[in-house]
Amino acid sequence: MSTTPRRRNPRAAIQRLLDCKRERRRIVAMTAYDVAFARILEAAGVDLILVGDSVGMAALGYESTIPVTMDEMIHHARAVRRGAPETLVVLDMPFMSYHVSVEDALVNAGRALKEAGVEAVKAEGGHERTCAAIRAMVAAGIPVMGHIGMIPQSARGVADFPAPGPDAGQADRVRAEAHALEEAGIFSLVLDRLPAPLAAEISGSLAVPTVGIGSGSGCDGQVLVAYDALGLHGGPEPKGLKRFAALHEAALEGVKRFAREVREGTFPGSEHSSAGD
Repeated sequence: MSTTPRRRNPRAAIQRLLDCKRERRRIVAMTAYDVAFARILEAAGVDLILVGDSVGMAALGYESTIPVTMDEMIHHARAVRRGAPETLVVLDMPFMSYHVSVEDALVNAGRALKEAGVEAVKAEGGHERTCAAIRAMVAAGIPVMGHIGMIPQSARGVADFPAPGPDAGQADRVRAEAHALEEAGIFSLVLDRLPAPLAAEISGSLAVPTVGIGSGSGCDGQVLVAYDALGLHGGPEPKGLKRFAALHEAALEGVKRFAREVREGTFPGSEHSSAGD
């Protein structure tokens, strides 16, 4: 039996998101992978923490999300859960964890709730196979968040939406997927890098709240990866991202200062030593 702390009433946390949609209050979501950032996000009062499979690139050094395993997702989600015991936490179902069969989806989503202590899972895509898995998970009492637009687990990825954006047929498909996911029982939907007018239209047509990333201001809320939003990686700023801090530069300067003081012999000083040393 897991000893991971959990919310006393996970349904109430999800209901609060639905209330945000009804009351037109913006939803604040961020992606995190560890206890330190989870504590910061909870202290800041975010509504939802997503443990994304982007952990593969952001924290594990993979070239894509494809190698990320269910065990790795559970490992990181448990850390986030410990750091944010009072915040709604959603685990991103990794590649091939729900694609082969409904049975796989149920087993892996069940592991997420039982072993990581999260309230819900997220599944990418809106085709019928994914909707069937979502219906089964929801029927089993597992809350599911949907995700359409750019779907990183797809071999095509953003190729579904070549510049300058989807044509009329592609836009119709995205609209249909959004409604199919709502009918399948999702409680919220991530809109990933959709054209802003299309994202706003979809958001207005759904009863469940949407959370956008790179999809304009017409969504019911916004999500960013904490590492990206706080500038931990440095480098060029991806489209759709705004940096709210510069942690990479601050961390680099801090490590340089530490190295300099060690080499100069000024650290540690007497005030940094244990009594009697």
